[in-house]
Amino acid sequence: MPQSERDELLRLSINPFYGEADPTSEMTSAPPRHRLPDGPTPPDTAYQLVHDELMLDGNSRLNLATFVTTWMEPQATLLMGECRDKNMIDKDEYPRTAELERRCVAMLADLWNAPDPATTVGCSTTGSSEACMLAGMALKRRWAARNAARYPATARPNLVMGVNVQVCWDKFCNFWEVEARQVPMEGDRFHLDPEAAAELCDEDTIGVVAVLGSTFDGSYEPVAELCAALDALQERTGLDIPVHVDGASGAMVAPFLDEDLVWDFRLPRVSSINTSGHKYGLVYPGVGWALWRSPAELPEDLVFRVNYLGGDMPTFALNFSRPGAQVVAQYHTFLRLGRDGYRAVQQTARDIAGKLAGQIAELGDFRLLTRGNELPVFAFTTAPGVTAFDVFDVSRRLREHGWLVPAYTFPANRQDLSVLRVVCRNGFSADLAALLVADLKRVLPELRSQDGPLGRDKSKATAFHH
Repeated sequence: MPQSERDELLRLSINPFYGEADPTSEMTSAPPRHRLPDGPTPPDTAYQLVHDELMLDGNSRLNLATFVTTWMEPQATLLMGECRDKNMIDKDEYPRTAELERRCVAMLADLWNAPDPATTVGCSTTGSSEACMLAGMALKRRWAARNAARYPATARPNLVMGVNVQVCWDKFCNFWEVEARQVPMEGDRFHLDPEAAAELCDEDTIGVVAVLGSTFDGSYEPVAELCAALDALQERTGLDIPVHVDGASGAMVAPFLDEDLVWDFRLPRVSSINTSGHKYGLVYPGVGWALWRSPAELPEDLVFRVNYLGGDMPTFALNFSRPGAQVVAQYHTFLRLGRDGYRAVQQTARDIAGKLAGQIAELGDFRLLTRGNELPVFAFTTAPGVTAFDVFDVSRRLREHGWLVPAYTFPANRQDLSVLRVVCRNGFSADLAALLVADLKRVLPELRSQDGPLGRDKSKATAFHH
């Protein structure tokens, strides 16, 4: 072998680069980031470049801010890969995928105690945000039909909810020109108060949103008490106000762990429910579900039918094309776990949350707001008398160990309260919880030695990721 070839092989072994073994390759420099490259890149090279940049992302398994599923069994992942090219909206071309969607709706209707699961209408969505938008549109359209003589000339619709609702409800009110009437937090009440919500209702109220599992602290809102307050309002005024239950997380927890809690279609005033299949439904993002008690709750003029994909295809959605993989994964998970399996998974998450909350409370530096005994989620803040650090310091130091624990401020009227929140999901094991406590103990001595919080503009503090 000529010396020049030996020198080149030695150079490549010492200084490997991505791309073909071509001395003239320009892959020793980074490709353009904000314009298309002039030519194609070898597939292995393109993969490695993207793969390496993504290594700088956080580890999703250690992200205790997110509610979304970060682990599934390999069989589910395999199924999703087999279905990623199927367009969920094309029900004529993929009738079995459409059938699995229909079965999921029927299973949820049965799980949520619909009076007649066979007539309950529902659909899959890209997540709870889209499901909430659809539910809100149905509420507004039904209200508009009842007030056709006044709307839109003189009447402006409003929607009543707690200030703790997920941001998608603020978006709905903004996008669809609905006044948002929000019940503020007061004292140690961190979600909607039924009587206060009823007082905000009038003839222009399209509905009241109750959240089963607040993202701020994991607590359930009292849906039955809310319905009772609205029943009393109807007796006094004749106003018949429907309730939508935003069960993004809790609608896949309460049916298994809190079977005696009445929050669903057993309450006649509950007209619709949504959930996130990709949260405690245990499916990778993104899939959600929206269900209505009966066809009467979903105005027919919101349902579109097209035939240019073949067949007669009714659809109610904000988007059109999306993969069928997540719907297939949801059906697989329902089939795989059943009621007993879901109960075991959710109970494990709740047990870990409760134990972890207790261990953090025992440290003495923190005060618990919730203990994870509803959603497997709890919030805590610094204990009275702790002045050397605040929750933002704790969040920042834990991030140095790989943990993403969100710190954020509460909304009106508790903007004075800043907290940390831990979401325990399937895959967050007791072993990982023990490691979190160990790392928290590791950073506390330095935090206690500070002269004071390092400082952060709390008015600009971000809330959390969903």
